[in-house]
Amino acid sequence: QHRWSPRAFASRAVERAKLLSLLEAARWSPSGGNKQPWFFHVGVQGDATFDKLVSCLNPSNAEWAAAAPVLLMSVAQTVNSEGKPMRHALHDVGMAEMSLIIQATALDLYAHPMAGFSVERARAAFVLPEGYEPVVMLAVGYLGEPGLLNERRRSQELEPRTRKPLREFVFGPAWGEVVALVE
Repeated sequence: QHRWSPRAFASRAVERAKLLSLLEAARWSPSGGNKQPWFFHVGVQGDATFDKLVSCLNPSNAEWAAAAPVLLMSVAQTVNSEGKPMRHALHDVGMAEMSLIIQATALDLYAHPMAGFSVERARAAFVLPEGYEPVVMLAVGYLGEPGLLNERRRSQELEPRTRKPLREFVFGPAWGEVVALVE
């Protein structure tokens, strides 16, 4: 419940040891058949990778994410060495991302995953080989002041967080039939 995805990031740099800790958390995530189909492009504010990642973001995400001290892009290997689809690759990459995000929370960092980026620009900018798919971008850093954001983003930042109640997605013997556990 303490994890959330802010848009306001402080300009404070993320320490190298903490950034490595996030990547180690992703590294030790479970994966189907231990294939570990995750890859990450990591950019730190001011380096060429960061600039490339920003150039792939949709404008509405770039307006706030470009201020984060770290940007990452996850990539999934979706085809194995024999050319067969890796059906659970996106799931496994998602687990690695969540491990990274939970570790960030434990280190007083925040991570905001984003689907709002151009997969085509990312594929071209990072020269991804066939069988590798950009999944999400993540902005990572210390929490900043909502006042740093434009009015629209500031109001989003200050809205109460909401989630669907369990009864809307935890079912029993039939689809849509709420399991007694959550009633």
